Amino acid sequence: MTSAHGLPGMACRWLALLAALPVLVLSVFRAIPADWPVLAVQLLSFTPWLAVPAALATILAVAGRSRWLQVCAGALMLCQIFWLFPFDTARPAAAAGAVVSAGATVELHAMNINSEIGQADASRIVQLVKDNRVGLLTVQEHSQALEDRLSAEGLDRLLPHRISDPTDDGAGSAVYSAYPLEQVGILPDTPFRMPTVRLTVRDGGSAAVLEVTNVHTLPPVDVRVDQWRSDLAAVGRLAELPGNRLLIGDFNATYDHTEFRALLGAAPDGPGLVDVGTASGSRLTPTWPMRGPRLPGIAIDHLVTTPHVGSSGYQVQRVPGTDHAAVLATLAVPAA
Repeated sequence: MTSAHGLPGMACRWLALLAALPVLVLSVFRAIPADWPVLAVQLLSFTPWLAVPAALATILAVAGRSRWLQVCAGALMLCQIFWLFPFDTARPAAAAGAVVSAGATVELHAMNINSEIGQADASRIVQLVKDNRVGLLTVQEHSQALEDRLSAEGLDRLLPHRISDPTDDGAGSAVYSAYPLEQVGILPDTPFRMPTVRLTVRDGGSAAVLEVTNVHTLPPVDVRVDQWRSDLAAVGRLAELPGNRLLIGDFNATYDHTEFRALLGAAPDGPGLVDVGTASGSRLTPTWPMRGPRLPGIAIDHLVTTPHVGSSGYQVQRVPGTDHAAVLATLAVPAA
């Protein structure tokens, strides 16, 4: 007959096993770079949240006095800690700072928002632009109705230069700037239009040239996961081009996706691209979903720069009407 003391211990061991198994499966997906099926890709977005069941499994294993479960759960917990605070993000940021400090830079306050098919609150967007002295604003899922509301709220006075392509679906985009804009091109073979523009940022007698790509990859849903991979690879190939670059927008990918980490390492020379949010220690600050389904928050909106561009002041701000948060940062672009 099982003692009363044995029953709670057995229950803890079974509960520890139940908590550890999904963590183990997803940890395999996270650890091994492969073209995983769409469900695995979607679940990988929530990798940081695996720390919760991993910690629970560890506690239950200790309570259940199972040595092998303690070792397994502890190993899984260590994996989650390692992935929560990846060591490789510090190297590009340090390299960028070293290069930037060697010469003059020009400051640029940048902001991005996915407007959820033009539903974002225009007054809140304009207020954020005012309060943060934003000189560059990029918008995904831009619509003509939103463009009209932004104009009515006075955005054209703050950011008088605009290159926009509004649509009634998720493909629309816009770039607003305090500085003149020059259209460079459109990323080919992507369902959502991803334009690249060039702006010359001026501060006193200094000027800096920055090429900005308004990023909006297809979400990894059903059969579209292959197009999502193709979109991210196409964005990564921009790193092979010379000059100072900012890739900004809705990547529909987190740092825990192999495809996004491959994008960051796409630069053929030097330390690779820099994800400003990750390098600032804020990669766990969610940018989606801000409304709608009650899902754990994840960071899929990013500012990614070439390593010579410095950054500071990264922040995430809610905007009513859209399921994405706005992301902002101050960039230090090397002067020409």
